[in-house]
Amino acid sequence: MKLPLQAIILLSTATVSFAQVTISNGNHVLEISGNISTYYNDRHLKAGEEDQSKNRFKLRDAQIELEGRVGSDFEYGLKLDVADMAANNTTNTVDPENPGLMEASVLYKGFHFFDIEMGYGKLYYSRNALVPFGYSPYWQRPELTRGSIFSTRDVGVTLMKNFWKQRANVYIGAYTGLGELSLLGDNDASGQLEYVGRIDVSYPARYRYREIDDRHSPIPMFSLGINGRYANKKLPTGESFPTDAASEYGLKVIDGTRLVYGFDASFQYMGFSGQFEMHQIKSEPQYDNDPLFMNLTPQQTKGYVLSGGYIAQANYFIKNWKTIVSARYEELDLNDLVAGNSERFSSAIAYQINGYNAMIKFQYFNIIKEESIDPLKWDEQFRIGMQFQFK
Repeated sequence: MKLPLQAIILLSTATVSFAQVTISNGNHVLEISGNISTYYNDRHLKAGEEDQSKNRFKLRDAQIELEGRVGSDFEYGLKLDVADMAANNTTNTVDPENPGLMEASVLYKGFHFFDIEMGYGKLYYSRNALVPFGYSPYWQRPELTRGSIFSTRDVGVTLMKNFWKQRANVYIGAYTGLGELSLLGDNDASGQLEYVGRIDVSYPARYRYREIDDRHSPIPMFSLGINGRYANKKLPTGESFPTDAASEYGLKVIDGTRLVYGFDASFQYMGFSGQFEMHQIKSEPQYDNDPLFMNLTPQQTKGYVLSGGYIAQANYFIKNWKTIVSARYEELDLNDLVAGNSERFSSAIAYQINGYNAMIKFQYFNIIKEESIDPLKWDEQFRIGMQFQFK
């Protein structure tokens, strides 16, 4: 595939430097880090489409992260993305994959039986959603886990406990249930919360939330996880909430009960690694005329809608070349009452200039099949650019 001149210029003019800032007074330790990433995006439009406005450079990240520890019991994190704050203010929406405020949380470790995390941040649901962006060769997560199907951040409280030398982890939490938009105002009229839980187990050693075996593990490593979440909300009759881009498919928050469940599996060995993840949503709207029912009769709907899909990904780290190669397949069915589903293929290559701190990343997208309720203007797309983390 021929790269555009803009992408060549981006790569040829990139320069980097590295720094780490730690401040301490003995009892209080503060680390300051950040992430800057820029890519060029190019879409191959379908026949008849002429709008090429998405072919452009984009500043994806301009992040500042503060991580601190006070004594032995308290840890905290504050993470902002200035680029996304500016973009969201311009469009008056919240991009769930790239919100302006990414984290504002406090972790208390003084209880004997569990740790407690309070504030706003990542939900412990879905391994793929928990892998930090900076450790992935891709520029975008799968559609299933990037925040448009179920929220990946919220305000609330999480109880967590690890066992067996951190090989087993348990997370149980309660949250406002409006996802990233919980920061903007009140709860829905029901005042009900969303409850989220996750358990994962690794063997034979602790398995971090990472995709790539960059250390070429000399022994096979495995991890299995199960997740669940439940909410019962009351929204304006026949409407999804919120109605902006953060609820693109009308699935994240519904007028009624919503149960989401899934599992994930991951392995790595000698530079090879792979992940598989599956999720399903059972939505039960209060009213027969809910948009999720697509104007079908109650006899046709059985009172509920099923949505969901799966992701399969394979990776290899070529150590001598400092290069990651990866391929990913994803399938998504937004509504089982509507015929068809969507299928997408992506591949990625990432060259490490200095580990994950500085990488040139290339991602190719291909739309194999799409649902009629989610038509796109393009069928192929690629992104190429550079990420730089100072930490």
